[in-house]
Amino acid sequence: MTPTVSPSSSPLTSRACIPSHAGLRSARDKRKRCASGHDLLGRYTGAEGHSRVVVALAGARGSVLVVDRDESTLGDRRLVAHLASDEPAENAALVCSLYLQDSEGRFARLLTPEDLKTVPFAGAEEVRAPAPPGGVELAGRDGCGYRLQLLAGEKCSHQLRWCECSGDWKECSGPQPVSVRDVIASLESYEPVRGLTVRAIAAYRDDGQVSVAMLGSELERVDRSPLVLNRGLREATLSVLEREGSSMSEIAMRCGRVKRDCHGRCSGETSWLARRLGILPAAGESTPTPWVHSDVLGLIAREGLRISPREVELG
Repeated sequence: MTPTVSPSSSPLTSRACIPSHAGLRSARDKRKRCASGHDLLGRYTGAEGHSRVVVALAGARGSVLVVDRDESTLGDRRLVAHLASDEPAENAALVCSLYLQDSEGRFARLLTPEDLKTVPFAGAEEVRAPAPPGGVELAGRDGCGYRLQLLAGEKCSHQLRWCECSGDWKECSGPQPVSVRDVIASLESYEPVRGLTVRAIAAYRDDGQVSVAMLGSELERVDRSPLVLNRGLREATLSVLEREGSSMSEIAMRCGRVKRDCHGRCSGETSWLARRLGILPAAGESTPTPWVHSDVLGLIAREGLRISPREVELG
């Protein structure tokens, strides 16, 4: 069911000598918001039937954090967006509206204590040296190196992209452009890839000679995709196997993945589970995938491991 968006009303400043009842209520609402430290942006009912709210929290140096959290417990806080201090105040409500409308793609990572201290796009100028040897180089688990590079563009002078090199960057004659998703998959971690990408886009977005359109589009697809990294789920599963003495077959059966042999004996589909955990490659593939659908992650965590999906999600 599509959630009903109920954005809070913004207080209005009245120039009348005698304030109206609406103005008094608005003033009281403003004082309440100041006392609670947040602005209510919207409210909806979560998948488990709990009431949740989207609020705007004050961040570092005037920034604003748009946060999704449980209304009654104030817990399970999810970061929807982190807006810089120079963004219009209306952007928080706009982000909330788009977030609530997209019930199928409503994905937000866990809020961390560091988010409250972080200034969006701070230090972006440090990423403005994408060419080797001054750029930030990341080492993937596949043995390749990744860094942001300026490449010749078709409709502009340069295009900023993530590039891959299998050897020494000094000797690499032709680094190959790869997507943000590919770099994240190689590192099996969202950070620092996502943070570097966001800051690089901010550094070059006003540069007419450099296009960041492709980079921004790739980042948006990663943020909106229902596919998430499975490393946390894999590590939690291996920990349960070692700590509790459970088997892969038992975990698969809890998830409803059951098979029967010729004698009618039941066992779990361990190959199904191993593929979702990134232990075995899928049919027709040579390497395991680092991705799993968020719904499947939730199923394996809740039913198979009997833990909250939040515990195995990577921020």
